Amino acid sequence: MNYSPGHRALRHCRARVFPVRGVPARGAAGDREPHATAAVRTLWGEDGGTQVRTAISRAGMIAAVPTLPEVITDPADERVADFRNLVAGDRRPGTERGTGPVIVEGVPAVERLLASPYPVRTVFGIPGRVADLGLPDDVAAYEADRWVLSEVIGFRLTRGVLASADRIPPLDLGELITGPDPAAPRRLAVLEGLNDHENIGSIARSAVALGIDGLLLDPACADPLYRRCVRVSMGHVLTLPIAVLGNWPGDLDQLHAAGYRTVALTPAADAVDLTDVDPRSHRRTAVLLGAEGPGLTVAAQQAVQVRARIPMRTGVDSLGVAAAAAIAFASLR
Repeated sequence: MNYSPGHRALRHCRARVFPVRGVPARGAAGDREPHATAAVRTLWGEDGGTQVRTAISRAGMIAAVPTLPEVITDPADERVADFRNLVAGDRRPGTERGTGPVIVEGVPAVERLLASPYPVRTVFGIPGRVADLGLPDDVAAYEADRWVLSEVIGFRLTRGVLASADRIPPLDLGELITGPDPAAPRRLAVLEGLNDHENIGSIARSAVALGIDGLLLDPACADPLYRRCVRVSMGHVLTLPIAVLGNWPGDLDQLHAAGYRTVALTPAADAVDLTDVDPRSHRRTAVLLGAEGPGLTVAAQQAVQVRARIPMRTGVDSLGVAAAAAIAFASLR
């Protein structure tokens, strides 16, 4: 293949560019050569923007070139205040529970954030990692060397990139339990009293993988958008519709009225085996899970239609709630 001066400039500034489908690139002798790819992705060099835009023009390509990340050299820079001292926790002094920005770590999780309904505020990472995300122009993008990044967040980041996002209000329960298609089968996870962020994150990840359509929380549950929860979920919690049940466990009546069968997981000997609960017998199912240790309250168990236990070997009376959730989601799929 003959490379035009534009192509050589792109290669010189360490950019990866793929011509847009149907737009030819001019060769050295003036001939035009078709290309089959349909996207432009740029990995910027230090002098990035001007050379890349000029090269794209010379090569006869059309593309929306992302804005270069701005370089942060001072750990006290207010532009990255969302990420300051994360080691101390996500709640700033005077900030109520569940009101701070959502903090997301790692490329896969940030990519899920970008595809989610949560409005992205800022992306911050090491050189090259932020630019490679191809962020839209309205997202503030910053990069810094590893030392500055560590000084800002308070620990050594191994994932290379973070993002912050605004929260969105929890869904109305009626909207969540109906879903976009009122006639479609639906499955929900209902959590009572879970205050461990890692458990909630693990449950959210399993829920997305195993076909759960939404997450319902009682008022005592921990914040599902806390940084540790988002990290453990690999960002999948951002893709789950979430509602908080203010009238607990009375709000379970709304599930029953909408045609849901409610199944409470419990290790109690008088519960039915989970393997005997046929997922095909109901188009809509809500699985209830309680905190490790106390489990579901008596009031919650009395409010459901089915109490089920996971069959286990003699001498083992229970599983961790995250493992139990994954088994239940798979069994009732």
